[in-house]
Amino acid sequence: MTLCNWETKRTSPQLRFIARIVAYLGYSPYQPQSDSLGKRILAHRRFLGLSQKELAWQLGLDPSTLGRWESGKGKPSEVQQHALLDWLSGSQLR
Repeated sequence: MTLCNWETKRTSPQLRFIARIVAYLGYSPYQPQSDSLGKRILAHRRFLGLSQKELAWQLGLDPSTLGRWESGKGKPSEVQQHALLDWLSGSQLR
């Protein structure tokens, strides 16, 4: 029933299960819909099963700042952008 609910978009899996679901499927259903940095951050965060709050803590940011970046309503500084690109490419920040 859980899978049926996911497939019919009645519910969504909890973020903490996403990484295991992706490993099982062999691909990520959370591909960014565009090449924007915000969409890439959102897709990668979901792929890792992290909440905005958890990723913001890892990046040393306020969750609302991260939310603005993901929605395209804000833009990171050049230094922050380089750190994010490192994170997106698989580097660990903390």
